[in-house]
Amino acid sequence: MTILTTHVGSLPRPADLLDLINAHDRGEEVDTGELARVVERSVHDAVALQAEIGIDVPSDGEMSKIGYATYLRHRMSGFELGDAPRATPADLDAYPDYKERLHRSGATVTYQRPICRGPIAYTDTRPLETDLATLRAAVEATGGSRAFMNAPSPGIVALFQPNEYYGDEDAYLDAVAAALKTEYDAIVAAGFDLQIDAPDLGMGRHNKYKELTDEQFLARAEVLVEVLNHALRDVPRERARIHLCWGNYEGPHTYDIAVEKVAGVVLRAKPGTILCEAANPRHGHDWAGWAAEKIPDDTVFCPGVIDTTTNFVEHPGLVAERISRFTDIVGHDRVMAGTDCGFGTFAGWGGVVPELAVEKLRSLVEGAALASTNGR
Repeated sequence: MTILTTHVGSLPRPADLLDLINAHDRGEEVDTGELARVVERSVHDAVALQAEIGIDVPSDGEMSKIGYATYLRHRMSGFELGDAPRATPADLDAYPDYKERLHRSGATVTYQRPICRGPIAYTDTRPLETDLATLRAAVEATGGSRAFMNAPSPGIVALFQPNEYYGDEDAYLDAVAAALKTEYDAIVAAGFDLQIDAPDLGMGRHNKYKELTDEQFLARAEVLVEVLNHALRDVPRERARIHLCWGNYEGPHTYDIAVEKVAGVVLRAKPGTILCEAANPRHGHDWAGWAAEKIPDDTVFCPGVIDTTTNFVEHPGLVAERISRFTDIVGHDRVMAGTDCGFGTFAGWGGVVPELAVEKLRSLVEGAALASTNGR
């Protein structure tokens, strides 16, 4: 049984695209024709590179997006740039010397802060339509057929983009979910797999909800999944995948909620494929937590077998070993091989240099081939 390969979505953007996309996000005057041409070229190059490496289910690398959730302010009404307190991860608060080192090194993310100050609605579908058409053309140019496109969960939008308009968080989540349904449905209608990025179910615990107990957080997580499932009501389960993440940064991660506690909630989400961390030092053992769960017979696991926060290039043998942990749980026919997170979560920011991101993806493909051979 051949184990397919994919990744979480974002790839390093080329330098000329970074200049244009960051200037555009800052509201500076940009040649929009040139920006469109550079995005299109970057998507074609990214898809061609993935095909050359051997990635079976590629993406557009999120080339057109400034960040995996904050890009929505360019497509939805209700968001304004402004100042609002930002929650910092509890593990960084607990180790101030390390936190200060990260700030000094420039290893922390900076981005324009969208704040909800009006009614949310999906008002401009043109960027989405362009993204879909560009990815389709790029995939067809490589002779491929299958690909995926990312969209954020309602919960992660609410985490990054605070609410100053709706009466409470639940009303805000409902409005965001209703708007996101436009994007979810369009991605699937275009023939792509839909990936829901949902760090709110992992990272949210030690970020936005760090003052809660685990039990209180899990109650909120149930709400987040319910809202997501409602937005996905017209998306077939097998066409959707969900990415669970505890934060794509190198840090202690000593406050990450255990997978054993959140697995049951995640399994109640509608997407049929789960992309989960399984490579970094804090979550490399999570296979045991998943193994203890009752996994639905139609659930596919896509463990992250490549760490996206370190420039070590994993040996294919180690990649195959990590994959085998999950094939032992659900069988070879229900496992894909992926990455812990993206290589360019925010434009211009990532822990892995571009040339080594490529080498890591090559190792991913080689390791999946080994695991496929071992499973015969």
